This record gives sequence, C-alpha cells and structure tokens, in this order.
Amino acid sequence: MIRVLIADDQEMVRVGFRMILESQPDMAVVADVANGIDAVGKARELRPDVCLVDVRMPGMDGLAVTKALAGPEVADPLKVVVVTTFDLDEYVHTALANGASGFLLKDAGPALLMEAVRAAARGDALVSPQITVRLLRHFAAPAPVGTNPLTERETDVVRAAARGLTNTEIGAELFLSLSTVKTHLAAVQGKIGARNRVEIAAWAWRTGLVVD
Repeated sequence: MIRVLIADDQEMVRVGFRMILESQPDMAVVADVANGIDAVGKARELRPDVCLVDVRMPGMDGLAVTKALAGPEVADPLKVVVVTTFDLDEYVHTALANGASGFLLKDAGPALLMEAVRAAARGDALVSPQITVRLLRHFAAPAPVGTNPLTERETDVVRAAARGLTNTEIGAELFLSLSTVKTHLAAVQGKIGARNRVEIAAWAWRTGLVVD
C-alpha cells in the first residue's frame, strides 16, 4: 500500500486528489493539509511513502516544504512530488534541486497523477511530459572532455532516461530487461552522485551527453 500525504491550500483540489488516489487498491491517503507548515509536520510524523505538495501555499511554500523533507541535507528524505498550476521553469528547477521526485501540472489528469505517485514510491521520478525536455535543456552546457564515467550501455540508458522514457520504454528500445535497466540506473546514480532519475537526466543534459 502506497501511503500518500496531500498538501494544497484548495480544499477542492485535496478532495479531488483523495478521490482519485483512494479509488486505487494500492493507495491510501494518510493526511491532507492546507499549508506548508502542517505539511512538514505531518510528513515528519507520519512518514508517508509519497507527499503531493502544491507550490503556492500559506505559511511555507511547496518549494521550501520540498527542501525540508527531501533536500540534499536531509538525512532520511521523503519522496515529494510537486503538483502545481504554474508551468514556470524557475519552479521546476528549484523543486528538483530541492530533492523533488517529480513535478506535475494539475491539469495532467488522473492517470498521470497516479503514475507519478507510483513512480516516486518505487524510487523513479516523473515530470510532466510537456515540460521535461524543455526544462532539462536549461541544464545543457558544453561537455568537458573525458568526464563521462559511464560504460557504453549505461550511457545509452541515461540518454534514453534524459529523453523522458520510462524504464519499460528504455528496456523496449534497448532490448534490455526491466531489472537490467534498473541495475544500470542504480550504477549510474552511484557513479555520478545522483539521488534519482531526474538528477540523472539533468546531469546528462548538463554534461552534453544529450543534445537537441
């Protein structure tokens, strides 16, 4: 069972998300809160598997909540998926830098919401497809010569992940089993010091491993 906390200042959104998630046999909403301070408090108390956090909330915004629960300095981070109406690059960049396991637009639809929760729970990350590549291009920079520590196969997997493919899609494209894809991604995380697949994708763009 995936235990979820919902943090959004709009009651209608919280009710809607709760109805969507609790319609699934593998999900349960353990709390819903209307502000960032309560989000941090409840998340630390209940240790949900995934926190769905809005950006604009009173008391403490969702970006600060994400840093408090999943930031680089957090010893035992939680999985946070930022859900927002506002498709702003600065929000996405800050959320991911603060440790978010995903970034989703509220109009993405129920299927993508459930997919993002499941992805975060299993250690993957999902970003709304319409903003993934545009966002990651911002990380692009000329690649220093000879700095790719990955094997050829790991490089193929990383390039596919950076294009927004799921593990299943990567396996199909590269003729690899799902477990092999996961093994490669885990090895890559260790080599480059990434905490999730979004950081892997950002590294790929930043180092020039992926180009337009």
